[in-house]
Amino acid sequence: MDPYAMTLTQRIARHLGDKRAEDILALDVSRLTVIADTMVIASARSALAARALYDSLTEALGEEGIAPRRKEGAAEGRWIVADFGHVIVHLFHEQERAYYNLERLWSDGSNKIELDLP
Repeated sequence: MDPYAMTLTQRIARHLGDKRAEDILALDVSRLTVIADTMVIASARSALAARALYDSLTEALGEEGIAPRRKEGAAEGRWIVADFGHVIVHLFHEQERAYYNLERLWSDGSNKIELDLP
């Protein structure tokens, strides 16, 4: 996997953890799709909290010149997807995460990334 993608994945996961995102998971999807190298999936207790996580993340990365190429769902906050090129971030309200279960769709049993979280 691309070292930049791994570094960015860890930075995103740490930022989300620092901002109290829940159930943070990262998957190496580089062998499963061409759309990204990794996916970071996290939950928030409310739509408002998911939007706050998204705003905080994009602000922090924006200070380094990293902006999402595309985003969806930020206005509603139930399922926010942000495409940072090598890394796609999914921020879910708890109920939507349970319903869509992206972990099941994108995990091949060996592609979970160990995250450096406190």
